[in-house]
Amino acid sequence: MKLIFKILTAPVVLVIDLFTLICIGLISFSGMLLRLVSGIIAILGVAVLATYSPKNGLILLTIAFLFSPMGIPMLAVYVLAGLQRISSAIKAI
Repeated sequence: MKLIFKILTAPVVLVIDLFTLICIGLISFSGMLLRLVSGIIAILGVAVLATYSPKNGLILLTIAFLFSPMGIPMLAVYVLAGLQRISSAIKAI
């Protein structure tokens, strides 16, 4: 019975593993680009915070945080980790 289940779930596990591998590559590549964008927005945010409007400066700094590697890309890493846990659980059965 276990062998039949493993044969039936092998394509699903393969698709999940390939999808996570592709997504990890995309996150790595986009992380470099978003780090540059985040730095530029952060510098602009500090300048606006000091010279023009504290409210607009804080908004820009929040946007810079979301683009930083600790913002939205980290959320994507958590989602992929959950997907890998599902794949590991299927493999363990």
